[in-house]
Amino acid sequence: MRAALLIALALLSTGAARAAEGPTAVLNALSRLEPVRVTENLAYADGSRHRLDVYAPTTGAAQGRPVVVFFYGGSWDSGERAMYRFVGAALAGRGMVVIIADYRLYPQVRFPAFVQDGARAVRWAHDNASAYGGDPSRLVLMGHSAGAQIAALLAFDRQWLGAVRLDPRRDVAGLVGLAGPYDFLPLKSAKLKEIFGPEAGRGRSQPIHFVTGEAPPAFLATGARDTTVEPGNSVRLAERIQAEGGEVSLKLYDRADHRLILGALSPPLRLIAPVLDDVTGFIGRVTTPEAGR
Repeated sequence: MRAALLIALALLSTGAARAAEGPTAVLNALSRLEPVRVTENLAYADGSRHRLDVYAPTTGAAQGRPVVVFFYGGSWDSGERAMYRFVGAALAGRGMVVIIADYRLYPQVRFPAFVQDGARAVRWAHDNASAYGGDPSRLVLMGHSAGAQIAALLAFDRQWLGAVRLDPRRDVAGLVGLAGPYDFLPLKSAKLKEIFGPEAGRGRSQPIHFVTGEAPPAFLATGARDTTVEPGNSVRLAERIQAEGGEVSLKLYDRADHRLILGALSPPLRLIAPVLDDVTGFIGRVTTPEAGR
């Protein structure tokens, strides 16, 4: 009830026109209250979908902050970085430099183009985060839904970051996956079959197939009420990581569904689940010097 009241107050405070744009617009409007500096529309490669925004704290230490590269979801065929201002602001408000990148989408491209774009964005972050107060040796990959699949492939399948002269074992401190599809074969959707190509090669799209004990530590979270991406994806990936001798934390939020697990990063929805505390706690732990990465 209290969460519902906060949402209602947020809608009222932003006005009817803003509320009509949808709940994401409200969360993004509220995110402007966070003490962060946003640098927009930076190119990480040629092309209109190869742009990113950087969120940096305006208080605290000027250098040496953890760097988070966030990939949004949208079924690999929709989404844009401006929709996720509330994510960048929430994490930057906790002292992190956050990079949110667009990537090419279906039908313009098919797998693995969006993973290749993700690797290019990580390369940019590694090379440029220090200009915004970040420490590239404290770099974490994070994603929601389809974006979590991209982040997980970058963390587990070394070929993608290897193509941009990075190695996840050396250059990635951790992986945060929210409501991600990591083990989603066989495909039933005609659109997904087009996105991921002939059946013989679809195994390349499944992060669970590339897990080794040398991969970066992972924090995997899912909502018990998620009917979009089966929570078992996170459970099975966590079990595989453990079986391979890797490090993983798994959280199941009873009150969260597919969208609320990400929305809970924003102040009006944080009562639903402690996603922000759990994510930032994990990032803080894996990016400390004692973590040895």
